[in-house]
Amino acid sequence: MGPVNWLAVVLAAALALAVGLVWNGPLFRTGRPLLSGRVQGSGKFWLAGVIFLLAAIMLGHNFARIGAAVLDARPWLYFMQTGGVALFFVIPAVWLTHARNGTEPMRRVLDCGFWLAAYLAMGVVFWLLG
Repeated sequence: MGPVNWLAVVLAAALALAVGLVWNGPLFRTGRPLLSGRVQGSGKFWLAGVIFLLAAIMLGHNFARIGAAVLDARPWLYFMQTGGVALFFVIPAVWLTHARNGTEPMRRVLDCGFWLAAYLAMGVVFWLLG
């Protein structure tokens, strides 16, 4: 196992948070903040940052386990890993939560699209700094 690229971990989490702010703000103008419910407010973005940091730590550890030599030979693994986690773990959980709450289908699609974009953005950071 190689060392975890901690700079990439922190920057990946920051980029994912930035994607969330743009996605839920000027891009789709959903009128919903990145965090809704009881955690609203500009002072609560640290919570979303912690969530993305935890995901980035897991991904950074995963890429360290795969190893630099394999990732150099197969750079698409960055996107297969990050996109795979989003597609097969995060998005189903988000979709089911929205379905249980009766959220309209387009809102579900937009939120699930955000998680895919955020995870792929983290993959870009790990790829560039790998």
